[in-house]
Amino acid sequence: DRPVRVYADGIYDLFHFGHMRSLQQAKNLFPNTHLIVGVCSDADTWRIKGKTVMTENERYEGVSHCRYVDEVVKEAPWVVDGDFVLKHNIDFVSHGEDLSVDENGNDVYAGLKEMHRFLTIKRTEGVSTSDLIMRIVKDRDVYIERNLKRGYTPDQLNISLLEK
Repeated sequence: DRPVRVYADGIYDLFHFGHMRSLQQAKNLFPNTHLIVGVCSDADTWRIKGKTVMTENERYEGVSHCRYVDEVVKEAPWVVDGDFVLKHNIDFVSHGEDLSVDENGNDVYAGLKEMHRFLTIKRTEGVSTSDLIMRIVKDRDVYIERNLKRGYTPDQLNISLLEK
């Protein structure tokens, strides 16, 4: 019996347990699933959503080590179209409940939803890349002090040591 080929895509910046849980859900959609994970390029991500913390190669590497992932597609397209689905022999595409849009605000999965080849997976509450970045920004002084004690220089941390 051929495995069901499920595709999940994303940016996967600061790869965290929320990402892993979403990939676990995608992997478990069917009893025999081959999970293909597309990771968007820096160029597309920066143009559409903004700068990432990790480079695309770091993000590819992180995703490739997740035990639920069978295959990684580098420089994944922002909009998954029929040609891409055929090229990779994809049966279903999965993504979270949040609306993913292109540069014009159009749902990037609209075509797949119309073809009934889109499956929704649940988001892990309480963790996202934005949440992690916000925690760091909020406590930046703690992390700056810690890294100075570890031997980083103010130049490396892009800070001035002038008192407030």
